[in-house]
Amino acid sequence: MDLNFTSDLVGFWNLYVVVIVAVSIIACGVFLWSQSSADHRPGEVTGHVWDETLEEYSNPLPNWWRWMFYITVVFALVYLALYPGLGSNKGQFDWTMRGQYDAEMKAAEQTYGPKFNQFLKQDVMSVAANPEAREMGSRLFQTYCAQCHGGDAGGQPAFPNLKDGDWLWGGTPDKIKETINMGRMGIMTPMGTKPDMTAEQVKDVVAYVRSLSGLESKSGGSAEKGKELYPQACAACHQPDGKGMQAAGYPNLTDKVWLYGSREETMIETVTKGRQNQMPAFGEFLGEAKVHLLTAYVWGLGGGVKAESVAEAAPAEQK
Repeated sequence: MDLNFTSDLVGFWNLYVVVIVAVSIIACGVFLWSQSSADHRPGEVTGHVWDETLEEYSNPLPNWWRWMFYITVVFALVYLALYPGLGSNKGQFDWTMRGQYDAEMKAAEQTYGPKFNQFLKQDVMSVAANPEAREMGSRLFQTYCAQCHGGDAGGQPAFPNLKDGDWLWGGTPDKIKETINMGRMGIMTPMGTKPDMTAEQVKDVVAYVRSLSGLESKSGGSAEKGKELYPQACAACHQPDGKGMQAAGYPNLTDKVWLYGSREETMIETVTKGRQNQMPAFGEFLGEAKVHLLTAYVWGLGGGVKAESVAEAAPAEQK
């Protein structure tokens, strides 16, 4: 977009807001003055009658009421001089919502920062064993993670269970922290359109994939035909044995753990249309200390892999 055009547009709306606000306040003052100087006839009716009982009298507004409105107009003018309200004018106090937010966050960091930072020098396992740290991690989890993974961390369709020892990108403390810090993007490419696979071929592949974890197929798909299609359709990501690649986030298809559910219709939909799911990054937002506490809490839920055991982790424990 042309920067000059953008600048002109901002300038127009700034002037528009200034004019609207100024005209509104001036109009209120003029209206009050006109009511004060109008030719009222106390006790006389104007001829306006409602429901044959309510009549409008030509009485002036009470002075206390009129002066209350004058004070309101004066207050508005003083406010606009001190605080933002006239377009992009910041006022004499140069106040902004962002500035107030930053000041409050700075004060909160000074108050609560040391409480979080005290655990930074401890390893994840030690923090996970500390009752105070677990309580703090639990509160962080309920605030930032429970919406997707559930209050008990048991997950839901499309959002992993964090307690079952089955991990897409790894369950060691370092990998969990990396996931929280940087977020993750999971993509399953759609395969159910030509020239990839026909609808019948999709059913065949799904039948074969289900057989890898002991599930039967009721869609009419042939596991034998699916086995022939699997190498060129799925093996590049999920590996020839179907056990996936944890480092790249490709799920194990043999462990009976299904992120979107094990219903055959759901699996056919996954292969046909693909999937895209994102775990947002929290590192910059939460900061190092809170991410460390969250890592310890998630690792301590029972599904985390011990750092020294990651090399010995069985493929079936991968997701």
